[in-house]
Amino acid sequence: MLSWVQIVRFGLVQMALGAIVVLTTSTLNRLMVVELALPALLPGFLVALHYGVQISRPGWGYRSDVAGNRTVWIVGGMAALAAGAFLAALAIVVLAASFAAGFALSVLAYALIGLGVGASGTSLLALLATATAPSRRAAAATITWLMMILGIALTAGLIGQLLDPYTPARLLKITGALGLVAVALTALAIGRIERGVPPVPATPAAPLLHGLAEIWAEPRARAFTLFVFLSMTAYFMQELILEPFAGLVYGFTPGQSTSLSGAQNGGVFLGMVCVGLMCTGLRIGALRHWVIAGCLGSALALAAIALRAPLTPATVALGFFNGMFAVAAIGAMMALAGEGRAAREGTRMGLWGAAQAVAAGFGGLTGAALVDLGRTALPDAQAFGAVFLFEAALFLAAAMMARRTVPAPSHAPMLTPGE
Repeated sequence: MLSWVQIVRFGLVQMALGAIVVLTTSTLNRLMVVELALPALLPGFLVALHYGVQISRPGWGYRSDVAGNRTVWIVGGMAALAAGAFLAALAIVVLAASFAAGFALSVLAYALIGLGVGASGTSLLALLATATAPSRRAAAATITWLMMILGIALTAGLIGQLLDPYTPARLLKITGALGLVAVALTALAIGRIERGVPPVPATPAAPLLHGLAEIWAEPRARAFTLFVFLSMTAYFMQELILEPFAGLVYGFTPGQSTSLSGAQNGGVFLGMVCVGLMCTGLRIGALRHWVIAGCLGSALALAAIALRAPLTPATVALGFFNGMFAVAAIGAMMALAGEGRAAREGTRMGLWGAAQAVAAGFGGLTGAALVDLGRTALPDAQAFGAVFLFEAALFLAAAMMARRTVPAPSHAPMLTPGE
C-alpha cells in the first residue's frame, strides 16, 4: 500500500495536469477573444471539445486494466497533453494569419488535450485507488485534488508574470517549456511506484451499458447525477468568459488576466482547506451544509462581479466558495458511491464523472454563446454581467437541490492519530 510520501508523488502528477490545462482553458481562450477579436464561442467550442473527448474516460480505464501497466498510460497521456497544449499555442499564431488553418489545428490540438487528460488522469486515479489502503483513500483524494489546484494557481500566477509583454514567440517558448517540465516531473514522480503494487486479477464484469442502466434505476444515484450536472454547469459557466471580461471591461493585459485566474484558483485552494479543517478537523457542519454554503457564496460573488465590484477581491471570493462547494461535493460523492447495488462503486463514480465532463463542456460553451449573443445588443459590461447573474441563479437552484440529494449527517472521515 502507498505511503503518504508516495501519495504526495501522485499529487505532483495532478499538479502537472492542472498546470497545462489551465494554460489552454484560460490564457489561450483570452488571446482568441481579445487579441485576435474572435467570438467567445470559438474557444467555448474548443474547450467543450476537450471535455467531450473525456467521455472516453471509462475506455481509458479499461485499457489500463487490460494492459496491466498504468504507468505507461500516465506518462504517455501526459506527453499527449503537453503536445496538444503546444499545438494549441501554435494555432493561436496560425489563426492570426489564416482562420481555416488555425481552426483545423486548434481542433486537433484540443482533441489531443482531451485524450491526454483522459488517458493520464484516469489511469492515475485507477492506480491511486488500487494501491491506497481503504482507510487512506479519502485523504489521498483530498491531497491530490488540493495539489492539482495548487498547481493551477501557481502556474497561472507564474505564466502571467512571464507572458508580459505578450508576443507569439514568448507564448510558444513558455508553453513548450511547461510541457517538458510536466512530462519530466510526471515520469520522476510516478516512476517505480507501480512495481511495489500487487497486481489485481481481472474479474468478469457486466457490459458497461448494463451497469449504467442499473445505477440509473437507483433514485438517489439518479438525483445526485442531476445535481452534479446542474451544479457543475454553474461552476464552469464563467470559465471561458472571466478573462475576456477582465480584458474587455477592465482593460487587463494578458499577463494580468492570467494572474487573475491564478488568484481565483488560489481562492479555490483556500476554500478546500477551510472545509477540510472545519469539517474533518473540527467536525463543524455536515457535508450538505458546506455544499449549500459554497453554492450560496458562489452566487453572491458572481452577483458582485456582475455589479462591477472590485474584480480581484470578488474573483478570489468566487474561487473560495467554489472550492468550498467542490470539496464538499466530492466528499458527498465518495459517501454515496458505496450506497445502492453492491460492487458498482466504480460505475457510479464513472457516471458522475461523465456528468461532470458533459456539464463542464456544456456550461463553458453556453456561457460563451450567451456572451456573444448579449454583445450584439448590449454594451460589453452588461452582456457579461447578465451571464454572471444567470450563473448565480443556477447556483441558487443547485443549493436548493442539494437539500434533498446530498446526505445530511455524515462528516468527512477523520484522520487517525499520527496521520
